[in-house]
Amino acid sequence: MFSTSFARELRLRRLYRHGDGRLLVVPMDHSVTDGPLAAGPSAAGGIGGLVARIAENGADAVVLHKGSLRHVSHHSFSQASLIVHLSASTVHAPDPDAKYLVASVEECLRLGADGVSVHVNVGSAQERQQIGDLATVAEQCDRWNVPLLAMMYPRGPQVDNPRDPGLVAHAITIAADLGADIVKTLYVGSPAAMADVVRSVSVPVIVAGGPRLDGPAVLAYVADALRGGAAGVAMGRNVFQAPDPGAMTRQLSEVIHPGFDAVLDQAPAWLTPVAK
Repeated sequence: MFSTSFARELRLRRLYRHGDGRLLVVPMDHSVTDGPLAAGPSAAGGIGGLVARIAENGADAVVLHKGSLRHVSHHSFSQASLIVHLSASTVHAPDPDAKYLVASVEECLRLGADGVSVHVNVGSAQERQQIGDLATVAEQCDRWNVPLLAMMYPRGPQVDNPRDPGLVAHAITIAADLGADIVKTLYVGSPAAMADVVRSVSVPVIVAGGPRLDGPAVLAYVADALRGGAAGVAMGRNVFQAPDPGAMTRQLSEVIHPGFDAVLDQAPAWLTPVAK
């Protein structure tokens, strides 16, 4: 008989398809918050075209809201995993930091998701509700054996410096303690400072993509995060707003997953390498 965690482990194995413990996640959930994702040549083919170009060029996963799936071909997920985002808010709200749930884990499973994600703004006026939602989703993920990506941001009236290493470590710890499998959070500014944060927590940490940068600066930013012990990046705007999202994805993948054979022996203890 399979253990109750078999399905979760299977989905995590699909997500970590390179077997090196690193991830390139491309969040494309921004449209609920900010409006349409991209304009110009990079928007050719709409959301379906963007997802296809990103998936076929090496992204390990994309993050989408449930309605977007109507416009995306299932063929895009032959190599990339699908994470459905459960949180929402808009920039027009009285409190844009007040995230709320708009989907359930069971609903996302019916849609074919490999995982789900939840956004929490630690220090926001609505922190209590968001942490409660995170706990509720974590329980649902345990029930259905679905990996949980927690997007944890120090953000709100109680936060003076959102990149303070101690505050970022605390945000990650909240997610880990409540059941997240992976945490996305802010890069704290230097590889040394990031290394201190990562050493203090018990789950894989991937860093947010940061402000809009040009191509070389994006790659340098990712390399610094990896040197600091990050398990990868969750990068949205610097991918889907790039002049060529596919090419940017390919370059990022080459930075994050260099020399697959060489890194197998260095895979972290929480991930058993996949045999070739």
